[in-house]
This record gives sequence, structure tokens and C-alpha cells, in this order.
Amino acid sequence: MLRSGDRSVRADRVTWNRNSGEILANGRVRFVDENGNQLFSDSVTLTDDFEAGAMENLLLALRQGGRLAAETGSRAADGTVELERAAYTACAVTMVRDDEFFLRIWLDYYGGHLGLENCYVINHGRGDAVAKLAKGANIIGLPGDPHKNFDAKRWRLLNGIMTGLRGYYGHVIVGDVDELVVVDPASGKTLLEFLERRRTNRVFTPLGLEVVQRLDLEDLPITDKVLGPRAHVRLAPHYSKPCVISTATKIARGGHYTQYDQLNAPDNLYLFHLKFCDFAAYQQAMDRRNAVTAEVGVESVAEASIGRHWFAEARGEDRAVFEAFADLDMQEGFDMGPLRRKMHRSWRARGETGYWEFDRPAYQTQYLLPERFVGLI
Repeated sequence: MLRSGDRSVRADRVTWNRNSGEILANGRVRFVDENGNQLFSDSVTLTDDFEAGAMENLLLALRQGGRLAAETGSRAADGTVELERAAYTACAVTMVRDDEFFLRIWLDYYGGHLGLENCYVINHGRGDAVAKLAKGANIIGLPGDPHKNFDAKRWRLLNGIMTGLRGYYGHVIVGDVDELVVVDPASGKTLLEFLERRRTNRVFTPLGLEVVQRLDLEDLPITDKVLGPRAHVRLAPHYSKPCVISTATKIARGGHYTQYDQLNAPDNLYLFHLKFCDFAAYQQAMDRRNAVTAEVGVESVAEASIGRHWFAEARGEDRAVFEAFADLDMQEGFDMGPLRRKMHRSWRARGETGYWEFDRPAYQTQYLLPERFVGLI
């Protein structure tokens, strides 16, 4: 490490030109300026008094929060950094209507990992409670009039917002308010660190797991964290959604498919679906959704572009739904590698739709989450 006052540089290799006073740092470079901002780069050129010049493939971590990635950059003598092809690492987008239970969890998770300033909440119906909870995030208020094509309109909007945000962020996470993209703590990386090290111009598909409440084993209410009071997940291929977007593509209604023709399903990347994580919250959410479809005035799923699970006819008996989780076959360990390989083997075009898919069998299995996940959500 080399140091000059409050500035320091660490790299795999550092050379100094005695005649010109130029310092060249190469390989895993970490430069800290006098304000505490950090520059991570493949290479940095410095003057002999540690004024940074040209940089390549860099990440700028600001002391006050926020991170920027860029292909090239330069730092002027006054500390101004000029970047080429730069973007903030990631943001998250969701749309919600009167669903404070899941929104609180969503904001706590993504706000903690990405920063509230990089969270976008579409407030359908302009609910006061949603606006209050999401204070500090970016809130887009929309009229809440019922419509039989609600889901089609919703995903048309989400596609447009995702496309716009890609101009400012390396990765855009798009999903429902009860869905969270999670990195296995065994990787040693946070969500932000994971995405910083991933190439853009692609789509990532996390493996879908549903967090379920085992009524026979888990009777504590969720008042803060989810994982801890809840420790069981069931395999949910339907929720292995291509939801981390960094390329030009279109997401299908429901978010289950895109028109990107390659499958990137990294190890250690999961999508946790929380719909069944709490019995009381489930009942309240289903009551609200049933009320929406009733207000629209359609009698069956076939008459509307709304998810089947929003209709009373598809609901079933709530307690029986939750009690059935105890009957799922408990699996040993937590090895999801074979499941990702099955996704790759069945990867194919979804007919003539332009979308791509993999097999989504209805597994009747459950897992006990390893202790390392406790408190993550």
C-alpha cells in the first residue's frame, strides 16, 4: 500500500516513473481519496502527489452512499471524476396497492441493500399508507380504478419503467411486492456486491423458493424479520423469474418469461416468494384481491387479464392450504445445483410467442433453510 496524507492506493503491482513522477497501479486497485470515496479499478494512473488520472473498468463507492460502475474514467485535480458509460449498480421496482405487510418487508430489504433512493414504488390507487411507508423511496402515484385488464396494464407499465431505468442503472430488479432476490450468505457477498461483479447486457433468473409457514411448527407472528420465525421453503419453479434485467428485452405478463434467449441462473441467487410466509397476512391479502376482482365485475378468470390467484373461485380453504405444507417431502441438505441443471436442460423457445422458458414441474418437496439465512429478510 502507498499512502500520501489522507489518500492511499493498494494494488497487485505498482510502478513509479522517477523522471515523470507518474505512478501506475495495476490489478485489483483500491484508491481512497481525501473525502473517503473509494475507487476500485483494473488500473489507475496517479501523479506523485496521489492525484488520480486515468482509470479503466472502475467502481466508484461514495462515502455518503451510492455506487457507480464505468468502463473508463478520469479524476481531475479538483477531485471531479468524469466517467464514460457509467451507471449506478442496481435498483428495484415494484407496484403495490394497500399491501403494507409485504411493502414494509420489501422496503426494509431492498432499502438496506440498494438504498431507498434506488427503490421505485408504484402506488396504485395513491394510498396514504403506502406513501407514508415508502417515504424516502421514489413513489409514482397512479389512479386505482378497477379494470378487467389490470395485469396486462400493470406489466406494460413495468416494462416501460424498466426500459427507462436501464439508462441509469446497470441492473433493474422488477417484481411483485412479495418477491425478493436474495444472495446466499455462503457466497460471502451482499446483493449489491454480487451485482457489481456481474456483467450487464443480460437477464438473470434466480431459483424460486416459497417461504411457507408450517402451522404445526411455527406459531410466532412476523413482527420484524421473516427468516427466523419462518425456516421452511418449498421449491417453486413458477417463481424462478427472469427478474434481474440489464439488457433490452420484454417481460411477459406475470413476470415469468422474457424475450431474452439465454438462461443465466447463477449459483447462490434465489427469489424468495413470501405469499405464504404468514397465515394471517395471507388471509388479508387474499380478501383484498378477491375484492378487486369482484369490483371489476367479471365472473371468471377467462373474462379478464388478471392472475388466476386473485379470484375467489381459485382460492380454496385457507387453513387447508397451509396445513398441506406439512405433507411436502422434507429434503436433506440444501443443494440446488441439480435443479438449476434441469432448468438449463429444458431451456427452449415458448412456441411462437418470442418468449423463452424451462420446465416448471410441481415439486412436492420442502427444505429447512440453513441457519445462515436467518435475519436476511
